[in-house]
Amino acid sequence: MSEHTIKATSRNVEGKGASRRLRHAASIPAIIYGGKSAPQAIQLDHEKIWLAQQNEWFYSSILSLDVDGKVESVLLRDIQRHPFKQIIMHLDFQRVDANQALRASVPLHFINQDSSPAGKAADVVVTHELNEVTVSCLPKDLPEFLEIDLGKLAVGDIVHLSDIKLPKGVELPELKLGKEHDVAVVIAKHGRVESEEAAAEAAPAEVPAAKVAKKDDK
Repeated sequence: MSEHTIKATSRNVEGKGASRRLRHAASIPAIIYGGKSAPQAIQLDHEKIWLAQQNEWFYSSILSLDVDGKVESVLLRDIQRHPFKQIIMHLDFQRVDANQALRASVPLHFINQDSSPAGKAADVVVTHELNEVTVSCLPKDLPEFLEIDLGKLAVGDIVHLSDIKLPKGVELPELKLGKEHDVAVVIAKHGRVESEEAAAEAAPAEVPAAKVAKKDDK
């Protein structure tokens, strides 16, 4: 697990007006919560966070949040963006206990698809049903991503949640809920089948002839 340090400073003034002034000063209001400590209001440099949030690790890794020289381990739990401007409005960080299991969303990386039998076939469509999964583990075991090797993927194959190779100490809580939760992650099928299924979904429902005739009689 890589270490990523984010610098911040504490803030004493809260409220919409204070937050608005921070944003005008190119800073982001944020809060740290959880654990045995009280929630703490902080502020971060917008430019640095804007660059950091373009990386996967910002969303799925344990972050070392340095607030006025005091470092805490946290997970990003919420990010609020402006509806149309390139501005981050607010961030929520949750404190992490090294001895307590946590749940976090982890991105999926698909490798070797192009060299697989399905990837080489011109008439086969490979769909990624999921791009991330929720894992449960201790903070030290949290992976930045999970890799799925599609090198042997052939037409008709389906990769399920249970097929994902997990690092030691990492679990998928969804699989404990029953077989019906072992959903498809990747599906490889002929493009013709894909087109027929899409057409069937788009087609209007047929009205029984008896109902049509009865309507015409009125």
